[in-house]
Amino acid sequence: MVQLEYGADESYKLVVASREKPYAQLEAKSVYGALHGLQTFSQLCHFNMKKKVIEILMTPWNITDQPRFSYRGLLIDTSRHYLPLPVMKNVIDSMTYTKLNVLHWHIVDTQSFPLEIPSYPKLWNGAYSPTQRYTFEDAAEIVNYAGRRGIHVLAEIDVPGHALSWGKGYPSLWPSKNCQEPLDVSSDFTFKVIDGILSDFSKIFKFKFIHLGGDEVNTTCWSTTPRISKWLKKHRKTEAEAYEYFVLRAQKIASSHGYEIINWEETFNNFGNKLNPKTVVHNWLGTGVVGRVTAAGLRCIMSNQDKWYLDHIDTPWQMFYANEPFEMIKDEKRQSLVLGGEVCMWGEHIDASDIQPQTIWPRAAAAAERLWTPYTKLAENPDKVTTRLAHFRCLLNERGVAAAPLVGGGRVAPFEPGSCLAQ
Repeated sequence: MVQLEYGADESYKLVVASREKPYAQLEAKSVYGALHGLQTFSQLCHFNMKKKVIEILMTPWNITDQPRFSYRGLLIDTSRHYLPLPVMKNVIDSMTYTKLNVLHWHIVDTQSFPLEIPSYPKLWNGAYSPTQRYTFEDAAEIVNYAGRRGIHVLAEIDVPGHALSWGKGYPSLWPSKNCQEPLDVSSDFTFKVIDGILSDFSKIFKFKFIHLGGDEVNTTCWSTTPRISKWLKKHRKTEAEAYEYFVLRAQKIASSHGYEIINWEETFNNFGNKLNPKTVVHNWLGTGVVGRVTAAGLRCIMSNQDKWYLDHIDTPWQMFYANEPFEMIKDEKRQSLVLGGEVCMWGEHIDASDIQPQTIWPRAAAAAERLWTPYTKLAENPDKVTTRLAHFRCLLNERGVAAAPLVGGGRVAPFEPGSCLAQ
């Protein structure tokens, strides 16, 4: 398999001649551009029930296509609920239909630690049960499966917060038995574990980026635990300064394993100019941070929760479509610092029963078009996309992907009997 490289040329040219000259020609500079072209070709094909042949309507077609953004992501969360491998593979397959190219795997969190870490095998004790775990080989299989489809896998370990499950196997990672988050900033063992995890990750997660989280950190346990409080005083650090120290030390560890780092936006909001200059800031709280991040010369990924959180099931597809990464940025140099965006499927109320059915699709497809299509070819009014998105939703259903009707938010059901196209 050709090694999947971030930033690879994903462009393609597709020519489908007229009925009088029945041929199709696909040109691409990489196998991944060719995959996108084949996907487009497949969506031009229709089965004629009367003639019982596959045909392409409205010929000739002459398509020159390439992505607007290099990062077009979908987050899945396997800590709040375990997702079996076949479910993850189905998600990956469905991503190819919309040319999304990054699966952000939020592997662990407060609730569970389902992934085997050979360097620190007791971390697995944080899984919900022995059967709700991923072996190291499982993770490698997911990376390989995605890579063969042109999809990068971005692994995330969220530190120092969201890490209570780590202490199930190694209680010394907790500040104390009664105060279990965030990870103990005063202990070298904490950073040895992070180093071990990232060392193991480097063997299978070959994407150039690693996500280190850094969001929603409540540092109270540090000052209320006598041992850590004493460390803070010795090193003349406030809780806020210790939070900065932790994030920056974790960044150095990740860099030593060859990774570039992505952090959630709180790290920038709290100590932006101290971050590694190659840091990619992952927005989620609102659109304003994108402008501030790019003004500071850092790269950014957009996932503002009011528009691109799939678990917010009341958000209609029109808002997903209209969410513009450059809305606050007019300068081209700053625009170049926006790598792209990501729709997020957080797992508090998501498991194998409802991650695909109606929750991801078709709303993720609306965002995918925003991330792929040139700005000048996007519809100013999302309602003008309705008919085309409705056809795509029916195509997803035909391919076995449970996509909701367009009317309403996520997880809505057809209102009454009728044609898929009409709903």
